[in-house]
Amino acid sequence: MVRTSGTRVRPDMAETRQHYEEAACRAGFQALDGLALLAGLYLAISPWVARFAQLDRLTVSNLVTGLAVAALAVGFATAYGRTHGLIWVAPVIGLWTIIAPWVMYGGAVPGRAVLNNVVVGIWIALMGLAAAGMAASRHFRGRGPATRVDGTRPTM
Repeated sequence: MVRTSGTRVRPDMAETRQHYEEAACRAGFQALDGLALLAGLYLAISPWVARFAQLDRLTVSNLVTGLAVAALAVGFATAYGRTHGLIWVAPVIGLWTIIAPWVMYGGAVPGRAVLNNVVVGIWIALMGLAAAGMAASRHFRGRGPATRVDGTRPTM
């Protein structure tokens, strides 16, 4: 009886990683990576910049999620071929950033904390969705019935 480990090796894995690495070298991806890094770092320090650090739970949440966004941005910039599967995390963090003031404190949050988190959360969510959209459009372009198994297109 032959047993397998449960994981299957995809024959196009190297090609897919190469594609994502090439896509990460494009100016659009690099701009998104840089903006995501800045947004994550700002989110991490925003309680002190916008002066709502007295809200301990929101301060910790912004610090942790901001550093997570910054770490994701660094991962995408340096090894997108291996980290592209985590692209869905950025929009989720953006959504959490938007709702965190209400989840943690109900309606008793200063307006500057709410405004800060809503604006930064929308920005992070949109950047994550844009990066996912760019990756998907680049990944699936050129694939279809006219593409051979080896990835080349037949000449006419």
